[in-house]
Amino acid sequence: MTFTWIDWVIVAIVAVSSLISLKRGFFKEVLSLLTWVVAIFVAWTFNGSVANLLTQYVETPSVRVISASILLFVATLLVGGLVNRLFAELVEATGLTGTDRVLGMVFGGLRGCLLVVLVVGLMTFAPLENDEAWQDSVLLPHFLLLADWSRQTVVQWVGPVLQAG
Repeated sequence: MTFTWIDWVIVAIVAVSSLISLKRGFFKEVLSLLTWVVAIFVAWTFNGSVANLLTQYVETPSVRVISASILLFVATLLVGGLVNRLFAELVEATGLTGTDRVLGMVFGGLRGCLLVVLVVGLMTFAPLENDEAWQDSVLLPHFLLLADWSRQTVVQWVGPVLQAG
């Protein structure tokens, strides 16, 4: 049971993600992720309304919608960053920084695993099954199983939404 270079890359991704989150802390990491999700939602949901406000400034409809989306996305990220900073000060004032950092490390490890699942899922589209490192990897089969399960789950959830809309 010897690690291949693929196993070491997997370990590195999870370790780096864990260390980054250890430094930043749980609340910062979760709020950052939540801010990105909210920013995407806001840009997707309200770009038409903001694009209508830009008609006198931007003539081309596609450029107007793209500009509105970018404006909403960046504005939401800025507001989220301010909220994140406020929560960071609150966590520091309460003296929970040690717990926050340990929980952050756990969150980072889970995020690193999710990133590996996404990358492995994408790599299945490349002809790598015959590669020796791919076949001999110790960790890869576990992530392949998760990637396959994730793909099936996403198709089950998103499929009906796409067909309806």
